[in-house]
Amino acid sequence: MIQFPNAKVNLGLNIVQKRVDGYHNIETIFYPVKGLCDILEVIVSDGELNSIEFTQSGLDIECDMDSNLCVKAYRLLASRYGMPHVKMHLHKIIPMGAGLGGGSSDAAFTLKMLNSFLPEPLSTDMLLALALELGSDCPFFLLNSPSVGRGRGEILEPISIDLTGYWILIVNPGIHIGTKDAYEESSPKQWDIPIGKMVNFVINEWPQYLVNDFEKTVFSKHPAIASIKEKLYQIGAVYASMSGSGSTVFGIFHEKPSIPESFSGHYTHISML
Repeated sequence: MIQFPNAKVNLGLNIVQKRVDGYHNIETIFYPVKGLCDILEVIVSDGELNSIEFTQSGLDIECDMDSNLCVKAYRLLASRYGMPHVKMHLHKIIPMGAGLGGGSSDAAFTLKMLNSFLPEPLSTDMLLALALELGSDCPFFLLNSPSVGRGRGEILEPISIDLTGYWILIVNPGIHIGTKDAYEESSPKQWDIPIGKMVNFVINEWPQYLVNDFEKTVFSKHPAIASIKEKLYQIGAVYASMSGSGSTVFGIFHEKPSIPESFSGHYTHISML
């Protein structure tokens, strides 16, 4: 069985408040980027029950096997419901730690794939609960359609927004942004206009309203990331933003853009939405 876990971008991100448990409540719009995907293969094979053989290729994954979210997803299901022995291979294309949700997507797709091997497949609600144990963004990738995310991002509300026909240019400069530090340096405040209403504005108005609260602190520390956003507007983006806590910045275009020379050395991806 082969699946293609896709990336996501955040259309706006409001850091609403810090919670007593140390996490933060947010409001954001998750939008899937199905043209940018990893490749995940799972094969049931002879071997010890509740055991996994995991291999990977493509971009380097900076963690050991036990910390990989695909492996964690397998072991979570195995500990609760029992699983056959599987061979799993992940070809990594989505940059990690980049605000694109690649690891969360891999974990969610792993849960969906493995669920088909259970004698009695789990309901969507049960899978969503398991996904949240793996990470705040994981539940979104089980639904994988435009959604308002609240709470830690796990409280999802489908939203009617369709960017079909637009092009997206994704740029990642390879600058590491610590998510925990980015949250700690933020200034939480509820926006006056709920984010779910902002996307009802015409897309040309989004730059005035649909912002990412992380940009203020990240851009001040890393002007090179801010310059990517500025360049995206210069080459014709109708909307540009940092995704998540960064360091990826993306632009949305009416027409397919050309990649500027200034992005040389950066990870770039172009596809239709």
